[in-house]
Amino acid sequence: MSDSFIQETPFFTSEQRNLATSVAGFIEREIEPRAIDEEKDTDASFRAYIDILAKADLLRYAIAQPGARFSVRSLCLIRESLAYSSALADLAFVMQGLGTYPLSLAAPEHVRDFWLERAARGASIAAFALTEEEAGSDVAAVKTTAEREGDAYIINGSKRFISNAGLADFYTVFARTGTRADGRAELSAFVVGARMPGFRVRSRTLMIASHPIGEIEFNGCRVPAEEMVGREGDGFPLAMKTMDTFRASVGAAACGMAGRALDEAIIYSTKRRQFGRFLSEHQLIQEKLAEMATELDAARLLVYRAAYLKDAGVERVTREASEAKLFATEAAGRIIDHAVQIHGGAGLVRGNRIERLYRDVRALRIYEGTSEIQKLIIANQLLKG
Repeated sequence: MSDSFIQETPFFTSEQRNLATSVAGFIEREIEPRAIDEEKDTDASFRAYIDILAKADLLRYAIAQPGARFSVRSLCLIRESLAYSSALADLAFVMQGLGTYPLSLAAPEHVRDFWLERAARGASIAAFALTEEEAGSDVAAVKTTAEREGDAYIINGSKRFISNAGLADFYTVFARTGTRADGRAELSAFVVGARMPGFRVRSRTLMIASHPIGEIEFNGCRVPAEEMVGREGDGFPLAMKTMDTFRASVGAAACGMAGRALDEAIIYSTKRRQFGRFLSEHQLIQEKLAEMATELDAARLLVYRAAYLKDAGVERVTREASEAKLFATEAAGRIIDHAVQIHGGAGLVRGNRIERLYRDVRALRIYEGTSEIQKLIIANQLLKG
C-alpha cells in the first residue's frame, strides 16, 4: 500500500510516519508469508501472531498504560497495516488492547500491572466479554449477574460471540450487580481468569471467516472482590470509554482490507485481457477503480480525523469515531465487492485473496456497534446541538 497518504496529510507526527514505515516492512517480512496458510489452523496462527507481535514490541501500541498517553493514531496505523495482510493478525493485535483497556482505566494497581505486563509481552491473551444472547447492541440488557458474597462476587450467566473464547487467559467480564431505577442493568466489570472454577468455554463458533470466537459461561464462578474493575456500577461507562477509544480503529482495519482489494484489483486489471484489451483499458473498469480509490481516501480521512482529535485531547469524539467506523466499514464492503466483480470468477475461488477479503470484511459492519447503531449515535450527537 502506498504511504503517500500518511506522508502528505497533516494528521501524523514524524515519529508516527516512521512507525508506519517500519511496521509496513515488518508485516511484509513476518505477517504476509504466514497469512497464506493461516486458515489451516486458526488457533495456532493466532498464537503465532501474538508471539510475533510481542517480539516486535508492537503490542504496547494496543495496550494503554496508566500515566502514559495512549496514541489512537498509532493504534490505527498498525491495524490498517495488519489488516492489509491478515485480518487474523489484526484481531490478535487489537484484542490485547480491548481486553485490557478497562483495566488500565480502573483496575486495582496490582491487578492492572500484572495483566497489562503479561499482555504486552504476549504471555497472556486477553478477551472482552460483554455480548450476550439478548444483549448485543443493547448493552444495558445484560443478564449475567454478579452477587456479593463476603470478600467475593459470584458470577452466573453466559456470554456469546466473545473473541478469543477458548484461547484467552483472562476475560474482562461485564455483569449485572444491581438494577437502576429505570429497570435497566447496573453493570460492573471483573477480571476473570480462564482457570477459575465455575468458568468454562461452552462452545466455539464457526464464522464465515477465520476468527477464534465462542460462548462462555459462569456457573457460581467466585471472583475475589479485588478483581473488580472500578466500583460497582462503573461497568457501563468503562465499556463505553473502551468502545469510544477503539471504534475509529475498526475503520482503520476496514481501510487496510479495502486498500488491499484496490491494489489487487489494479494488478489484476492490468494483466487480464478481455475483448483484445486489458481490463484496465475498459471504461467501466476504470469507473470502478476511480470509485474505489475515492471512497478509500474519504474513509481514511474520517478515520484519522477521529484518531487525531482523540489524541489531541478532545473530550468527546463520539460522533467523529462513529462516522469513521460507519463510513469506512460500509465503504470497504463496497470496495471489496467491486474488486470481486473485477476479478470475475477468479474472485470467487475459495482461498483467493479477494475471496478471503470478502469474507473478512463483513464482520466489521457489525462488531463494536452495528452500522445502524452508529447512525443513531451520530444523529443523537447532532440533535444535542
